[in-house]
Amino acid sequence: GGLIGLSGNPGFMDGGSLSVPTFRFLDTEGNWDVENVGVAPDIEVVDRPELVAKGQDPSLERAVEVLLEELKRNPPKDIVVPTPPRMKR
Repeated sequence: GGLIGLSGNPGFMDGGSLSVPTFRFLDTEGNWDVENVGVAPDIEVVDRPELVAKGQDPSLERAVEVLLEELKRNPPKDIVVPTPPRMKR
């Protein structure tokens, strides 16, 4: 499955390997989550085939639009980098 975690499986001497699931996603009630269901989008975008065929990416375009709106509401703050300390001789 796409969301069954594989972690730290050592390889065999002959170069082969074995995958062993070691973790999974559960919801707050302890039930399987995401697997066989998917993740509900925060913002639904229809990738219309005629736009995709023209090389457009409606999902990416909407994501950029949303993030630019977010930057207007929450502009990044200037970071002041302190002068590094100098060793006295």
